[in-house]
Amino acid sequence: MPLVKAGRVVEDRFVRVLDDALLPEGVPVLLPAARLIADARDLVLRQAPTGVIWPNDRRVNELAPFLDWLTAVALVFPTFKDGRAYSQARLIRERYQFRGELRATGQVLRDQLLFLQRAGFDAFEVTKEKDAAVFAEVAQRYSVFYQPTGDGRRSARQVRTLHDRPAAPARGRPEVTCS
Repeated sequence: MPLVKAGRVVEDRFVRVLDDALLPEGVPVLLPAARLIADARDLVLRQAPTGVIWPNDRRVNELAPFLDWLTAVALVFPTFKDGRAYSQARLIRERYQFRGELRATGQVLRDQLLFLQRAGFDAFEVTKEKDAAVFAEVAQRYSVFYQPTGDGRRSARQVRTLHDRPAAPARGRPEVTCS
């Protein structure tokens, strides 16, 4: 399955590990949520990146204690009409300040890409091979947005405010105003 990250189609370095399968040494892995919670004490000592596949019907606060040492969180969209992972992404980025890879997986449509980015996702598993190039192109299409959100970019208002600030008056000189 193609992975789009930073506006490019990239090789997925993470290996998905089933519930009870042996963990490969020195390889980045994505684990199911139940396995992460059950084996957390051992997993924190791993010498390779560890990520989790977090279903959209689990509460994000269950994931919060592990976010400091996880390198990736894959949030699941079981259907394109189910948007709970958007809310999860915002919480993970904004409330819990997660700075690792936040991946959208499942039924991720190219029509939703911009909204996914704005919610804080920075990696996208694309199910259709032919859509990968479109995802990569759309990911770089817009640079300014009106709404502040979880992706860390400034809103148009914040950018405008930074540019439109008047210079501070010189020290020792009274500010002159006209009426």
